Amino acid sequence: MDWTMRLATAALILSLTMVVTTDEEENDHCVYEALPDIDAVLCKGLEVFYPELGNIGCMFVPDCNDYRLKITRWPMPTVKFPRALEDATYILVMVDPDAPSRSNPQARFWRHWLVTDIKGTDLKKGKIWGQELSAYQPPAPPSHTGFHRYQFFVYLQKGRTISLLPEENKTRASWKMDRFLNRFDLNEPEASTQYMTQNYQDSPNFQAPGGRSSELKERPKQR
Repeated sequence: MDWTMRLATAALILSLTMVVTTDEEENDHCVYEALPDIDAVLCKGLEVFYPELGNIGCMFVPDCNDYRLKITRWPMPTVKFPRALEDATYILVMVDPDAPSRSNPQARFWRHWLVTDIKGTDLKKGKIWGQELSAYQPPAPPSHTGFHRYQFFVYLQKGRTISLLPEENKTRASWKMDRFLNRFDLNEPEASTQYMTQNYQDSPNFQAPGGRSSELKERPKQR
């Protein structure tokens, strides 16, 4: 093997080593952190799966691999209730109680998803097939509002037809969830969970286009 071939081979090995090292460093920074005890009390038997993330129930969305940006664009997650009764019918609710922020939740219980008439056999498998009263809306916490909780509840539907009032259909914000539950005699949820995330631009690692600091951000629409 002449010197030219040896140098080319050495350069190739070096580049592959750098790629592997970079990948390992990125994975090392991808930490899945559980919610604190005060928030973990809501985690009762429900599983929520997103692409790449897996089951994110009772976790913070990791600040790596653009997950906090991707989750604002991914379609509806897979929601499973393994202990669902096969002959029962269920209601799925997803809300943000921290709109526009946890310290000032004036638009709390922003309704992200509401599905009724879900068969227990489907819910056990993560198939949310039913009557969609509010189409899935991905989480999109505004910048500078801290972490938001995204809560999922499953209620046993007791043979009644569930619907939203005309005024409830006008907006997703400031939903009177307690009144809705009382109207249909929906008491304690059969299962629940939540995850937490914040605006991806609030990450200390975020670099805006052009090298600007993460403090210069465009404020997205509240969701």
